[in-house]
Amino acid sequence: MPTEERGPAADAPGTDLERAEEVFRGVRGRLFGIAYRILGSAAEAEDVLQEAWIRWQTYDRAAVREPGAFLATTVTRLAINVAGSARARHESYAGPWLPEPVDTSADPALGAERGAALEVAVLMLLERLTPTERAAYVLREAFDYPYDRISEIIGQSAANTRQLVSRARRHVSRERRAGVGEAEQRRLLTAFVDAARGGDLSALEELLAHDAVSYSDGGGVVRASRFPVVGRARVARYVRAFADRFWAGVEVEQVRANGAAAVRLTREGGVVAVVTVAASAEGVDRVLWMMNPAKLGGFAAAPGA
Repeated sequence: MPTEERGPAADAPGTDLERAEEVFRGVRGRLFGIAYRILGSAAEAEDVLQEAWIRWQTYDRAAVREPGAFLATTVTRLAINVAGSARARHESYAGPWLPEPVDTSADPALGAERGAALEVAVLMLLERLTPTERAAYVLREAFDYPYDRISEIIGQSAANTRQLVSRARRHVSRERRAGVGEAEQRRLLTAFVDAARGGDLSALEELLAHDAVSYSDGGGVVRASRFPVVGRARVARYVRAFADRFWAGVEVEQVRANGAAAVRLTREGGVVAVVTVAASAEGVDRVLWMMNPAKLGGFAAAPGA
């Protein structure tokens, strides 16, 4: 990269490192947003950022003209590598693999200018793409990077980069219906939870789209369906079947997960699930039950709650 002028020779090493930390902290939100969208895991995104920070500390920073661009490139390439190895783990995962939800109440945009490629249902679709396709799509759709910059980051020609983004867009648009507005999504989620708690079969069927799918991620740790439940009638019967056991003693709290309305379910102060729905004009078409304790850390109840 082009070299910029070095600071005064008298600068102490500690001061230089403090400046490096300040730069990293200033772009950390964006870096996490990139890594998380590529990986669908907050824990793995944090690991990528930790590795990027180590590299930033030891790099010849005086040779870097644009630190933000350098760090975004580093994080993207690290995330692509991690995503490649994660795919095999997800294929052998116990039951449906769902992205780890993140609490966006405090950081609604996750450091991005736009909330694109953040919804859990969209992250599930991105999981089916190659890591490089995913990275190109995220950089373009969520962060509005120009194609020539994306091509530099992912090591592809500008023409190939455009093709990668185009294929990813087609995949997402083909698999995803046009969503409803935020208020309607929250209304449908609330109505679904009320019907589920009450075991109201007819109310559930009215809310669900004809080809609705319920995904439960228990990670093989807690009891959850090992297969997606497909179809309005099957999903409604499935939800009603465990109503008495699952909802006993459960408190429901509205939260925001991945920029959308969700509910946090707690029992005796511990989080047992985060539930959200994806909805279209046809009704609720995806019900997403995150029950794997390893993926619920970001929604832990406050002490004494």
